[in-house]
Amino acid sequence: MRHMMSYDLMETMRNTNQWLGASAKSLASYPAFALMPNPALQWMRAWGEVTERSFERMVVKPDWGIDSVTCEDGKDHVVQIRTEMKGDFGDLIHFDVSGRDDKPRKILLVAPMSGHYATLLRSTVKSLIPDCEVYITDWHNARDIPVSAGKFDVEDYTLYLVDYMRHLGPETHVIAVCQPAPLTLAATAYLAEEDPEAQPASLTLIGGPIDPDATPTEVTDFGRRVTMGQLEETMIQRVGFKYKGVGRSVYPGLLQLTSFMSMNADRHSAAFNEQIMRVARGEASDHDAHNKFYDEYLAVMDMTSEFYLSTVERIFKKCEIAKNTFVVDGKKVDIGKITDVAVKTVEGANDDISAPGQCVAALGLCTGLDDSKKASHLEPGAGHYGIFAGRSWRDNIRPLVLEFIDQNSRKPGGKKTASKPVAAE
Repeated sequence: MRHMMSYDLMETMRNTNQWLGASAKSLASYPAFALMPNPALQWMRAWGEVTERSFERMVVKPDWGIDSVTCEDGKDHVVQIRTEMKGDFGDLIHFDVSGRDDKPRKILLVAPMSGHYATLLRSTVKSLIPDCEVYITDWHNARDIPVSAGKFDVEDYTLYLVDYMRHLGPETHVIAVCQPAPLTLAATAYLAEEDPEAQPASLTLIGGPIDPDATPTEVTDFGRRVTMGQLEETMIQRVGFKYKGVGRSVYPGLLQLTSFMSMNADRHSAAFNEQIMRVARGEASDHDAHNKFYDEYLAVMDMTSEFYLSTVERIFKKCEIAKNTFVVDGKKVDIGKITDVAVKTVEGANDDISAPGQCVAALGLCTGLDDSKKASHLEPGAGHYGIFAGRSWRDNIRPLVLEFIDQNSRKPGGKKTASKPVAAE
């Protein structure tokens, strides 16, 4: 039961802070206090409201919040989220637009498993639904997965992607965002050897660490500084008694959130202080900019210890993808075997997590792919989140990705369609 007490202690602290916030909010809102308005009580109520909401969100999976979409007929169509494939560690879900003919563009969006839920890509999904059939990997919180389900590491993750690609068929266009980019590249190469007919039509890699050493960042430097023993000792805990995954070895979401917040502690502190003052003045709302951002940012999920440790060791320390030495299920994956899947990379010039050079390295690994099937884009002024969820994505990157998809589409059955340009949107 090693480190189970630490996990329960963190959850106890979170629960206590949520309770303190709720208590302060309730006490300061006592009706009798309205007889004598007091700025201190207003601040206390505001502090309690912000504190309760913040600590409550840490254990809640956000909703997709995509109820309808306006289609070409000018009408709003209901969006139903359907599960295509179920698994112990993740599902493949489809955003099915009711009353609309299937769109020719079929997209598999591979979401990161790096601390946040797939809903982190909500705005990316919303921007693609009007023009595409969108499928996404919906990874599960490891704390809710019983120990009996077994392990889940980078090889298992890759095989999940292989199964999803096989299920969706060769006319699928895959878009991998950030962390899964190297494993998605490996899954495509795995199919190139094992099941060529199931390969996707195109692969777009956005801000992923294909070669972490190409342009070192604080993230990659951290992976170099610490040993695997240090990581296992300081980052790994066992799920406590409150959840179904009791006893499972994980990298806890609350511990990850602590790391996230510490990287920009001053900025986060200022944001929460400003929000408390806005609430006290009556200027805040349930869905204002602060709450919309932090409701998602604070919602974290546990990763299995195998996945976290194997990612650090094999992707960042040993650079197995960058050196083309990655092995899946006992089979060496040769990225050079990719010969019929168009590959595009997207990077942000100001990305401080996966810096320019790390993702475009994928094109050099695709030695069997003709140059006409390779493309890359460096977005000026864009940071990490901007390349898949901000204005840079909406105005510049999304139209380029859709154009790349249309130029490399296949008809059902695996035949390529004629290239056709897509106007920028």
